[in-house]
Amino acid sequence: MAHNLFIRNDQASMMYFGEAPWHQLGTRLDHPATAAEAIEAAQLNWTVSKVPLEAKVQGGHLPVPRKYAIIRNDLLLDDLPLFRNQDGKKNQSPVLGIAGQTYTPLQNVDAFTFFDPIVGEKAAVYYTAGVIGSGERIWILAKLPDDIRVVGDDITEKFLLLSNSHDGTSAVSVKFTPIRVVCQNTLSQALSQGPSIRIAHTPSLPLRLQQAHRLLGIVKVHYVKLGEAYKRMAARPIRPSELKAFLKDVFPDPLDPDNERGKQRVAAFRAEAERRFVEGQGNSAPGVAGTLWAAYNGVVEFVDYGLPVTGRGGWLNSIWYGEGHYIKARAYDRAVSLLSNRN
Repeated sequence: MAHNLFIRNDQASMMYFGEAPWHQLGTRLDHPATAAEAIEAAQLNWTVSKVPLEAKVQGGHLPVPRKYAIIRNDLLLDDLPLFRNQDGKKNQSPVLGIAGQTYTPLQNVDAFTFFDPIVGEKAAVYYTAGVIGSGERIWILAKLPDDIRVVGDDITEKFLLLSNSHDGTSAVSVKFTPIRVVCQNTLSQALSQGPSIRIAHTPSLPLRLQQAHRLLGIVKVHYVKLGEAYKRMAARPIRPSELKAFLKDVFPDPLDPDNERGKQRVAAFRAEAERRFVEGQGNSAPGVAGTLWAAYNGVVEFVDYGLPVTGRGGWLNSIWYGEGHYIKARAYDRAVSLLSNRN
């Protein structure tokens, strides 16, 4: 499955601490990284610029009012030959995105400073960092102490995921990304739900970053609630009829009743998630088998390791931000709603 990490000179723009998390790629650090070490190891020591956008017309170029191209300053077209001029000369980097007049880029080094106080206080450890695409999105994943023990040896680790886009499409965000140890399922929730921290690209960005850091006090409370929900899922048996209804809600029928291809796709997704409900990693363990927790993780495991990835961004983008991310959010919402129902 394509990861879509940025690759230059056969080296992935990613760093990690501990075991290699994806495709055995990236630069391994043997100790918790400082911000400077993480930036260097993940090849994130570059900047972007916002330049006035022009339209090419016969005889020259015309400025596009209040529109700007976001470019990566370190990339020349030797790195991406597809973007060479027709005459073969070097040019500026490929455009990462288009933004408006008020958009203020957040440079990678500044994005890391958002986590620095937390890491410095040993409340978190830089775990991975890297680049998706040509630099359209960068991420920083920090591991928090004190894991969630759901049932028996079924443990979920706690992470904070900061993402910053350079394509002009989204705000800087910090969200909660628990990872189930037994199978490395990423149990992240939708950005629109829960106490995610979102920071718009505006001229007041430094001030808003400071405000966002103060809001990180909600992290402990949020993870307590998540841990309680997971434990309740593990204590809640799910009947076959409930499982069918659960998967139908998570993978709804296509809006067009005549879309036979869509129906087949949805049916295949439900069948695979149902199979993983029984056969998924960790789902046959005592206290897990036959429960709502197994049903939820059957969906998440399918999304993380079996969902066909379409569109831009690749696998990693899908499970954290794209289609897979929102499927998992639906699964969590539906599972929580079932907790209030009697067996």
